[in-house]
Amino acid sequence: MPTAVGGEEKRMYSKFFKATKIYDNVTMIDEGMVQCYLVEGTERALLIDTLCGIGNIKAFVSELTNLPVTVVATHGHVDHVPGAFTYGEVYMNPDDIALMYRPMHASPEGRLNYFNQSEHLTEDGKPFKATMDDVAKDNGLRIYPVYDGDIFDLGGGILIEVIQVPGHTYGTIVLLDRKNRVVFSGDACNVNTLLNLEGSTTIEEYKESLLHFKTFEDAFDGMWGGHGARCVPKTTIDDGIMICDEILAGKDDAIEMQTIGGPGYLAKERGEIFMPKYGGTCDIVYSKEMIHKRPHPVITDHPNTYK
Repeated sequence: MPTAVGGEEKRMYSKFFKATKIYDNVTMIDEGMVQCYLVEGTERALLIDTLCGIGNIKAFVSELTNLPVTVVATHGHVDHVPGAFTYGEVYMNPDDIALMYRPMHASPEGRLNYFNQSEHLTEDGKPFKATMDDVAKDNGLRIYPVYDGDIFDLGGGILIEVIQVPGHTYGTIVLLDRKNRVVFSGDACNVNTLLNLEGSTTIEEYKESLLHFKTFEDAFDGMWGGHGARCVPKTTIDDGIMICDEILAGKDDAIEMQTIGGPGYLAKERGEIFMPKYGGTCDIVYSKEMIHKRPHPVITDHPNTYK
């Protein structure tokens, strides 16, 4: 496992964000339930995800680096991409552009509702709820496509490589940092991998994605995801492949449950603190209608559909 420099908390710009240096050139920005990452080279910085668009993430990041910032989204969900509207541009995989513009993810009401589902504290420890005045303004968003194998060159030998891992959404990507031997994985593979959502792939497709992801495993030791504020081992990928095989064979625990995306089935029983009882670091929630491959459902009922 990679060793983070850890624990160096930078001063807060506002009540919405906390920043912690996890490597010499990488800062984790924490919103409470969700995390994003600022990777600095010698010429540019890369902001991987932008949280849910409550508070001014651009102003906060400007307190952390003097470098010009490129923004990339691991996927199009409300807790990962809306902060990009404060920058006016973002790199993301085209398969998630239409999903991003769904009201749940793009509307001010959707962002505010998501943020206020969890408890947030001011610096002096007092709980607060965000209001519409705290929602980042939408001044338009220029979107640049990214695909498997694309590289962000940040200068000084800091190269961040795009790996496509469709599953949680069709447009999910992860970002490989070979220098620090880590992957910034968003929601691609974790203890609560939701595949029962609008825009998720089938289990069969997700297994193919994980097998592709696994071909890079010699280049990294762990993964920093979008939830949990900790680095998990790369064996999480093997756990995910094993669970896919069990689901495909009808041998998983198949525990019926309700999630933010609607009804689904939890593949492996959970123990304490959300962790699966089998001892691994991946679990999957899925729909029984989305196990085997089927035509890719295209979301088209809004004016910003990607063509």
